[in-house]
Amino acid sequence: MVSEKIVIYGLSTEGYSLACQMAVNGADVQIIDETSSSAMSLTSEIAQTYPSINSLKEDEPLLSMEPIEIAVSNAKYLFFTPKIRKMDQDLKTELNSKFKDAVESLKKGSNLIYCLGTGFGGNNENISILEHVTGFKAGKSISYFYFPVNDSNQTPTIIGSFNNTDDKKLASFLSTDKEGKKFVSISTAEQLHAIDTVKRFTSICSIVEICDSRKFQRSGKKSDLDFTDFKNLYLDDMINGLYDLRSIASSFEGVNSLMYLINGCLKGISSYIKRLIDIIRITLKKNDLKASRTKIILSWTFDLNGMRGEKIEILDLLTSKLRDYIGDVETSQKPEDIFRSDKKTIVIVCSKYDYKKIKQNQRSEDFLVIKANSLCEVEQ
Repeated sequence: MVSEKIVIYGLSTEGYSLACQMAVNGADVQIIDETSSSAMSLTSEIAQTYPSINSLKEDEPLLSMEPIEIAVSNAKYLFFTPKIRKMDQDLKTELNSKFKDAVESLKKGSNLIYCLGTGFGGNNENISILEHVTGFKAGKSISYFYFPVNDSNQTPTIIGSFNNTDDKKLASFLSTDKEGKKFVSISTAEQLHAIDTVKRFTSICSIVEICDSRKFQRSGKKSDLDFTDFKNLYLDDMINGLYDLRSIASSFEGVNSLMYLINGCLKGISSYIKRLIDIIRITLKKNDLKASRTKIILSWTFDLNGMRGEKIEILDLLTSKLRDYIGDVETSQKPEDIFRSDKKTIVIVCSKYDYKKIKQNQRSEDFLVIKANSLCEVEQ
């Protein structure tokens, strides 16, 4: 039985997943909902009975509670996994505020594990805040680790360590039977995370730009790509990790080749969203649809409890832009139950999951489906 107390700051999907993993393995775990003032104890039985946040919230079991300050002050390991929902300049303010709240009660000899992705040098800023708030020196009185997790249940294989030393107990908490963890320097961990992030987005944006429907319409070759898997790349896939890409972009000053590459990816995502809106507008015009007699439904099922709020942000952006053309715009997290309107309905399908569910439950109602995929396909 592990004796050290582990505290997770942030009732996010990623935080809860880590908490359950460690609780099932016998660790003494508490998880903090940053919107409340208490830390909840998570036992192995609770973790197995409620494997997801939604199941926990639905049943609302009685859990042992403790004030946040006491929980953090007793923590040997504190994982920072908050839900971040602000944008632009407000994002950094929200992030720093939650970080300060999380670490202010840490004691000497404790360990902080930062689980959000940062740009280059982002962890140095965190360490400066940590030292200022706690009064302890990182690497001596308190340890700092970088472990950027995501919502795809795939945790990193490496852990960034400020003093570049191994922590076998931490590695055992985070390891599964299939894989172990390797410790590297903070700067190396930042570089490896940046490589994975930028590589993924350059691949996505290459597909999206080449599959621009307007280019294929001019060439008459759009249908030639129907046999490929490119059309299975949906907006939902394109947005994953956008928070991390923006964090990397914000860590640069001036111009260099990597910045051009990153900005190209960010512009590619923005261009795709504009193209999708143009396709919707063109579809309205081609079908002679009147705004007063048309309804648009954005069908996008995604995790509302993830640390990063990029999908919520993009959904809000799409909704706002579409309301410039059609007043009746709704969002749906239940694609199997959305075709109930006396208006002409256009459904914008933003993920493979939503498209599959809609096709399974398709009925005879009069509606159009626009797939928010790389080809922006329209189905009637």
